[in-house]
Amino acid sequence: MMRKFVWLLLSVAMTVTAQAQTQFITWYGQPDNAWYHVQSDKKATVTFLGGSITNMEGWRGKVCDYLSATYPGTAFRFINAGIPSLGSLPHSFRFKKDVLDKGTTDLLFIEAAVNDHVNGTNEQTQRRAMEGIIRHALRANPQVNIVLMAFVDEDKIADYNAGKVPLEVQVHEDLAKKYHLPFINLAKEVTTRIGAHEFTWKEDFKDLHPSPFGQNIYFNAIKNLLDSAFSRPVPKHLVSAKLPAPADPMNYENGAYGDIHTAKALNGFSLMESWEPSDKVGTREGFVKVPMLVSDKAHASLEFPFTGRTVGISIVSGPDAGVINYSIDNGPVQTKDLHTQWSKSLYLPWYLILGDNLTPGKHVLKITTGEAAQGTRIVYFLVNA
Repeated sequence: MMRKFVWLLLSVAMTVTAQAQTQFITWYGQPDNAWYHVQSDKKATVTFLGGSITNMEGWRGKVCDYLSATYPGTAFRFINAGIPSLGSLPHSFRFKKDVLDKGTTDLLFIEAAVNDHVNGTNEQTQRRAMEGIIRHALRANPQVNIVLMAFVDEDKIADYNAGKVPLEVQVHEDLAKKYHLPFINLAKEVTTRIGAHEFTWKEDFKDLHPSPFGQNIYFNAIKNLLDSAFSRPVPKHLVSAKLPAPADPMNYENGAYGDIHTAKALNGFSLMESWEPSDKVGTREGFVKVPMLVSDKAHASLEFPFTGRTVGISIVSGPDAGVINYSIDNGPVQTKDLHTQWSKSLYLPWYLILGDNLTPGKHVLKITTGEAAQGTRIVYFLVNA
């Protein structure tokens, strides 16, 4: 009898927790097509696009295990497109290579709110990048279902406690609303529950890279979204999304990598087909032992011809990172610092926009290293065609 009573209490507690968590899910849309694939097609591809919180072992693996166990008759394919340190700007230009080129995705989870803040990405770039990802995904597959999520960090908690909505959360939610996507506000949930003295940041959640306790909070929120969405009647057919006019016509929906092998007029730069550091400073997977345009000289230069309205570079910024000077179509010379706050201890993948709002058509980007010898490593050019 006592055992039944304990199980009843646990059941009630779990139900209350699940109901409490659903208040942080906004149903601007439903993942009905994903539900159709799970129940009718009996096969589904689920992709997770994000930074280190997505890439690390935790909530993502729990979601995969949960789906596989709950729907054993469905053949799931899971794609981990999480790369540490990267936010919405990198995601928008790597989306083709790291997501689309791996096959059709049926359910796409996206998160960039933490890295967009940590990396200091400005609001315009956040909006152009996130809208670009959404539109790129829907143009490639109008039947894909997308879920936007905003994870938590201490600054977001401080914003909410000061009565402000964190910028990155607002950007995610605005675009979820415009494109009719479900949105999970984990930043608000964690802040609210800490405020209700359910747990603490220091002792329980611990860090923006959550402890196992925090990972479970993320997982349970996503599980509640899936449980709710997949309790609806199974659709009779798939529905294709109709893209509205963009919020920002200059969004990065055509973002892609430009091939470094197409660079011209190399002077002091060399093309290394498999770069790796000569010291013991750490690297990121995917940004080591790959082709790079490399220079350790002052006044080294190159040119990159491209067609598009936005251009940039994806670099590896290490302890030796310095500055570059650059111009577009022989226009005014500008300067960009390649060094980051993490560069002393890590060869960090770093993405920089060098030209935006360009006129349609062909252009030439010229890059010259600074006065002092430095390490400049270009992995990709970024082009929004």
